[in-house]
Amino acid sequence: MEGPMVITIARRKFIAALGGAAASWPLAAHAQQSSRKIPIVGVLWHDASAEAEEVYLSVLRKAFNDLGYIEGKNIELKHRFPAEQPDRFRKFAQELVESNVDAIIAVSPLGAIEAKRATGTIPIVFVICPDPVSKGLVESLARPGGNATGLSLMTVDLSGKRLALLKEAVPNLSRVAVLVDPRDPFTQATIKAHYAAAELLGISLWPVEVMTPDDIERAFSKIA
Repeated sequence: MEGPMVITIARRKFIAALGGAAASWPLAAHAQQSSRKIPIVGVLWHDASAEAEEVYLSVLRKAFNDLGYIEGKNIELKHRFPAEQPDRFRKFAQELVESNVDAIIAVSPLGAIEAKRATGTIPIVFVICPDPVSKGLVESLARPGGNATGLSLMTVDLSGKRLALLKEAVPNLSRVAVLVDPRDPFTQATIKAHYAAAELLGISLWPVEVMTPDDIERAFSKIA
């Protein structure tokens, strides 16, 4: 739990790495402590069904298989599908904790937040999180501490760097639009970081909300 956070942009690689991180924990020891024959891992997904998550679910299973954990043989996976509904994330996180699972995998930031809120003792691995420090999931990127660890996109931390690179590429840059999803729990922190960086660079910033694919065309029309 004291190792560095891993950074990558491919979600499939995220989940493969996640499976390794989760399986590398002493799951058997947790299972023995709870008098179980095999460890039980709760997986809090973000979509509505196993079919919708199949491309990622298959990668997760393979990651466990490669480490010798075969579902139904020497490990049990309890899957929960909240369908992107905040109240269901909360409900399922609590449900997994009450089921006394040996570890929890949280695929989305909201799932990680709810899992962390539900337990301070059961190990949690989160797949992707723009800023796990500000959300209280870990103490720091170098030393996560606590019962949660995982993968950070460093979205907030890199906001200034992205704008600086853009300014370097386009020296006369003066106005920048940032596409954001207002439903994302990290949006406000990301916008705040962009505003701070934009002020230092002499850039005018305009956040544009995009919540569905249909919003993209309208957003670019506004930007134009």
